[in-house]
Amino acid sequence: MEIKAVARYVRISSQKVRKIIGAVKGKPVEAGLDTLKFMPHKAAAIVEKIVRSAVANADQKSEIDVDSLVIRNVIADQGPTLKRFKARARGRGTKILKRSSHITVVLAEKSS
Repeated sequence: MEIKAVARYVRISSQKVRKIIGAVKGKPVEAGLDTLKFMPHKAAAIVEKIVRSAVANADQKSEIDVDSLVIRNVIADQGPTLKRFKARARGRGTKILKRSSHITVVLAEKSS
């Protein structure tokens, strides 16, 4: 059985989140949370919060053993981009793209 948690419109580039994903994918939840806790990236704190939310979702179902959960997959899709501009010399303007992402965490029970 799979348990999901989704965070949408998170104000961080999906490219930055994808750097973190490889470190936790396939690990048990406790080990994954420990890894994320000590990473010095903004994305690590965001993914940690979503993993904790997925564990809370699993805790609501009585037939699932929370201690045997594994992080099966973490997906970071691109969300909408806020487009801004910065005034430059000689009346010009340059684009500023403020990217967002949709992050999905999928947990599953460890297959013994």
